[in-house]
Amino acid sequence: MEHYLKRQVYDQMLDWKQQSGHSTLEVSGARQVGKTYIVNKFADEQYKHKIYVNLLELSGELFLELYDDLRTEMKKGLHCENPVFELIKRYRPDFEDTPDTVVIIDEIQESPAIYNRIREFTRMLESDFIITGSYLGRVLNKAFKFSAGDLDTIEVLTLNFEEFLTAMNQYDLYEKLDLYGDSDEEIHHKLRKLYQTYTTIGGYPAVVVEYMNSHSLPNCEKILLKIINLFIQESKRYFDDILDAAVYQNIFSCVARILVKEKKGFEKDSFSEELQNIVVKDYSSNISKSSINRAIDWLYSSGIIGFAGKIPECSILDFKAKARCYFMDLGVANFYLGHIGCSEGEMAGIISENFVFLDLKKRLGHPSELALETPAFATLGNGEIDFFVKTMHSRKTYAIEVKAGKKNSKTIQEVLEKRKVDVVLFVKGNTYGGIKDNVITIPIYGISKFHF
Repeated sequence: MEHYLKRQVYDQMLDWKQQSGHSTLEVSGARQVGKTYIVNKFADEQYKHKIYVNLLELSGELFLELYDDLRTEMKKGLHCENPVFELIKRYRPDFEDTPDTVVIIDEIQESPAIYNRIREFTRMLESDFIITGSYLGRVLNKAFKFSAGDLDTIEVLTLNFEEFLTAMNQYDLYEKLDLYGDSDEEIHHKLRKLYQTYTTIGGYPAVVVEYMNSHSLPNCEKILLKIINLFIQESKRYFDDILDAAVYQNIFSCVARILVKEKKGFEKDSFSEELQNIVVKDYSSNISKSSINRAIDWLYSSGIIGFAGKIPECSILDFKAKARCYFMDLGVANFYLGHIGCSEGEMAGIISENFVFLDLKKRLGHPSELALETPAFATLGNGEIDFFVKTMHSRKTYAIEVKAGKKNSKTIQEVLEKRKVDVVLFVKGNTYGGIKDNVITIPIYGISKFHF
């Protein structure tokens, strides 16, 4: 049974189309997040004519051959006022250059030559252009040039909790949810169960569709493993010195170990050094520091992990980048935390923090709702605050505590007494929410509804 997963990124694409004089749209994202599907659906619904080229398929092979032929002819003296028009016309003789036409080039990471022509695509035709593909290859291939000013970029991530609720036909529950205690217990009960499911399976579209069809968590895990293995196998294409599949799998496990192990950031504020220590100790002494750095950059650029910064002593100007990492999909996080033998209590706490991290990261897009380049945790004396937030609009500061217990009450009290923040936000799994002075408590599954 086929399911249509409604994605919020569709509205962003619509905004792009409605802007006058817009540039080529680059739809980027990790493998298997649904880029090709949503781009084609958007094109089919918003344009009269669509030309689709996939550089990993026969259509792409033919397109690249035509490009090479035209380039050779022009070098030999062929006069061509509009090479881009000529190229597409050769590929599709029925091509008409109108605003009702969109040209999609998928798997753009396979051709630096085509990617580097984006400026000409944008400026020489009336038709719209959308390029899409994963990060695979582009972060390591220096042949790809940066087309600043000629690209509008939209990133597709795995489904967030709101999109998951929409897929499950339960978004009306979310709309009825009041963050501060004025909702029926039944609404909280249902949302809590849906949140538990979402944080178990994650948001990869294929995994969500499998759950909708079978409601089987083991089946969802099988699909997730296929996605992880696909990423690992494709990644190996781009590394000469590392990494065999086993070591790459181990790096995922090492990231999970660091999430469990570290609660104060890293001694040298270096995620790469911490990861290298674990990989070398547990798996292979032959892996160099430079190889680990490349692997980390690869995991980050490929949308597998994200970084949180550190704010020592709640001093935002002392921000330190890459002091902690999280997984960019909760299904992946859940799988690897279980794989390394993490206890249920530890898993629940880490997954909750990861969930809040992803929500905060989403708010750092354009226009940005929050300050800093990444979400960040903070320290104060010997204590730690899960996340420290400063808003762009009101300039207020928030200390966010996720699933906070008595062990954190002393630090929070100190933060308030020393006026290090304006508001304390408790984000808990088992609460109906409430407000008392400058302390706010909300249910974790409702954090996307919270306005900083």
